[in-house]
Amino acid sequence: MSEQQLDRRRAPLLEALLAHRHAQTASFHVPGHKSGQGVDAEAAQVLASVMSMDFTELSGLDDLNHAEGVIREAQELAAACFGAEETFFLIGGSTVGNLAMITTVCQPGDVLIVQRNAHKSVIHGLMLAGARAVFVQPEVDEKHGIAGGVSATRMEQALAAYPEAKALFVTSPTYYGAGADLKALARLAHGAGKLLLVDEAHGAHLGFHEQLPPSALSCGADVVVQSTHKMLTAMTMAAMLHVQGERIDRGLLRQRLTMLQSSSPSYPLLASLDAARRQLHTGGRGWVDAGLQAAKALRVRLAGHPRFCEAALPVGAAGFHTVDPFKVTVYDAAGTLTGPALREQLEARGCHAELADPRHVLLVFSPASRLADAERLYAALCSIAAESGGGPESGPPEGNAAYRVAEAAAEAPGDATAADAPLVSPPSQTKPDSDPPSLPVAFALPQTEPTAAVPLAEAVGRRSAELVTPYPPGVPHLYPSETITAQAAETLRRLVELGIVLHGTDYAKTGKLKIFLT
Repeated sequence: MSEQQLDRRRAPLLEALLAHRHAQTASFHVPGHKSGQGVDAEAAQVLASVMSMDFTELSGLDDLNHAEGVIREAQELAAACFGAEETFFLIGGSTVGNLAMITTVCQPGDVLIVQRNAHKSVIHGLMLAGARAVFVQPEVDEKHGIAGGVSATRMEQALAAYPEAKALFVTSPTYYGAGADLKALARLAHGAGKLLLVDEAHGAHLGFHEQLPPSALSCGADVVVQSTHKMLTAMTMAAMLHVQGERIDRGLLRQRLTMLQSSSPSYPLLASLDAARRQLHTGGRGWVDAGLQAAKALRVRLAGHPRFCEAALPVGAAGFHTVDPFKVTVYDAAGTLTGPALREQLEARGCHAELADPRHVLLVFSPASRLADAERLYAALCSIAAESGGGPESGPPEGNAAYRVAEAAAEAPGDATAADAPLVSPPSQTKPDSDPPSLPVAFALPQTEPTAAVPLAEAVGRRSAELVTPYPPGVPHLYPSETITAQAAETLRRLVELGIVLHGTDYAKTGKLKIFLT
């Protein structure tokens, strides 16, 4: 169907589900709740409306794994909206998109050049593919210790060292909103005959307002995954995978998606993608602007606050080519409250932040945010300042955990950082301004080497057998086969001391890390 034939005002899948519900047919098919009529009475108070559209692959409702009807039309409308040649709906978040991209592009033994502060799903994709990774350090904002994107210069060095690599894989924007120079990266990749794969989970809104960075597709990326639920209004787990050009095998990509996604996809999730696309497609700049004004209002108020400040990232610097204005990172300039402590104080006042790192709290605005949200957040910060004591003149106190982690990271930037960590370039733990590691890292599934759980001090110098990941943001601190440095171990200890949740390890409970014995 040509773009001229597509009506952006329609949400074909949503409309089909509503029509089927209105018909009030008798259900002799799965799911077992029978359009919500059998759901638990208490649950029905909140789930009845959604479950009344929780159908299966019935006539007229199409099939995600063989889309020929309303789902296909909804995906074509999404492609037109986001500037793709082809779009696939995902019901497993950007995670399944990352897995599909990597397993499509890489065969066992292949090399993929990867930005080091990538989501843990990228490591899982490498494991599934049996591929080897060459990790490239992102740039770091030295003032705040926040990692940004990767520079084209470092990617060029890695590509020169590993010309056999299949693709460049970057995360842009990062959790904190830092975007790479994707046009330069696309030129670099395509000039070498490689693909540019982009995890744009936090960027489904990009390109729809002049104050926002351009989208990865508009910069020339070949395949892009977006978590439509993160920054737009789809339900959690609903995402999209966008493709342009002929550098990737689309037939194989479809096969991988069929393998990785459920054969019984959630129609409410799919319909929420259709609705979110229509909202953006028809509302456009005006709809996005309201959320931007809310984020701006908070920034204006923070600029005059004597204690709580924004960790403004260096827009235009390497690795910070763009910065998403919807992301506001706040810290206590007095050094009294760590990031987790500030988050706890905000939650006590009814304001829930996206994440806390040792020093900062990340606040995520979206087009759905309103001025009242910003005012409530600022009022909470003022209340915290009034009740918790401390002031900018006190400076960071000696021994403050947040600043100890940040200062340690500054002393050894190749081993750890305070936020969006770690910045390790395994296996050689080279510093950020050095050449890429000499050997790619292989990820096997399953790991068959003998392992043991040992105290943290004994783990130093050994290879990690765990994927240790602070969550959120889901960026691995250690991955399987990475050598555990003294600095990485100390930073891990401090993360647990601050109460930051770690996935993939029982270290917080046992004080032990699992290592390979060989």
